[in-house]
Amino acid sequence: MRLHRNLVFTVVDSIKLIFNEEEYADKVVQKALKRDARWGARDRKFIAETIYEMVRWKRLYNEIAGTKSHYSTENVWKNFAVFAILKGYKLPDWNQLQGVPERRIKGKFDELQKTRVFKESIPDWLDELAVNELGEDIWKKEITALNKQADVVLRTNTLKTTKANLQKKLASEGIETVFIEGYTDALKLVERANVFRTDCFKNGFFEVQDASSQLVADYLEVKPGMRVIDTCAGAGGKTLHLAALMENKGQLIATDIYESKLKKLKIRTRRAGAFNITTKVIASSKVMKKMKNSADRVLIDAPCSGIGVLKRNPGSKWKLQPEFIENIKKTQAEILENYSKLVKVGGQLVYATCSILPSENEKQVQKFLANHSEFEFVKENKVSAYKSGFDGFYMALLKRKK
Repeated sequence: MRLHRNLVFTVVDSIKLIFNEEEYADKVVQKALKRDARWGARDRKFIAETIYEMVRWKRLYNEIAGTKSHYSTENVWKNFAVFAILKGYKLPDWNQLQGVPERRIKGKFDELQKTRVFKESIPDWLDELAVNELGEDIWKKEITALNKQADVVLRTNTLKTTKANLQKKLASEGIETVFIEGYTDALKLVERANVFRTDCFKNGFFEVQDASSQLVADYLEVKPGMRVIDTCAGAGGKTLHLAALMENKGQLIATDIYESKLKKLKIRTRRAGAFNITTKVIASSKVMKKMKNSADRVLIDAPCSGIGVLKRNPGSKWKLQPEFIENIKKTQAEILENYSKLVKVGGQLVYATCSILPSENEKQVQKFLANHSEFEFVKENKVSAYKSGFDGFYMALLKRKK
């Protein structure tokens, strides 16, 4: 396999932005792919996947290269050399890659496979926390699964088309997909491709959404004509799914504390043809009071550590800190306490996170139920990354008693 200078230099520049300027990897990748319009699909794939790989294996590569956490241009090149050797690339005769100790790199890699924090490239504190919460055996399987590259999964927008029809239309645009057993509206790409350039995307026939995430809206058991509130809607991936499940009938209110996210949702609703969605910014408690005891269904897709989605957001494990997780658990409890008040008698609530930690998931639900006898537990789904092959998720369905 041959390395191309302009592509590799783009990767090196991008890694410096991520680790020195603390920019988010997905945003940096988006910028990187716009640097040269002449790049083809293979070039773009190399850039995106290499950036994510170097972010994912940051600690392992640092340890092998002896670069620690100092990201000078020279050190980033050393880390890139480790990546290239381990991936089987033939190193070109460039000044930046002179004197690379290939045998030492491979030997060091083999040696570090004995220690999980290096083998799986994770912070010590995160490893200790996950072992305490999940146990050694489960965490070992989960982190191995979470270090694999994420599949690209689409959710069919059933307001506009069917899954089978979408598959045919994508095939006509050169994108091959397969059905995923057990996931009603999901299509998985056989090979990674820029789906946002397709006519199918422009026409609103699908959204990019991981298979595990697609389970959440279904779990709420919505029906056409209901009044439904999505309380932490963000840019609205699950809101759009709810609109499709409601067949555009009834009232779907998407709320968030960030107006900028809801503006993005409005753009997406137009493309998706979702007409039963209204947005509300939670700027004060008055907005909440007006919606009290009014909803047939409430979705709380709570902010969380995001440990369940490390395969698609590998940079987050380097940004996460122990104190953040402690604080976010307090926030989750407050959100569950406050937004549960929106559910009317006989209505249902789903509490969901993209975490696999019990302290963010079932333990939050247990604490809530211990203090709220008006709610009863119906069911829960703990989605494992290693069992499902997709993101780690949690969802619990609660019902307000009559």
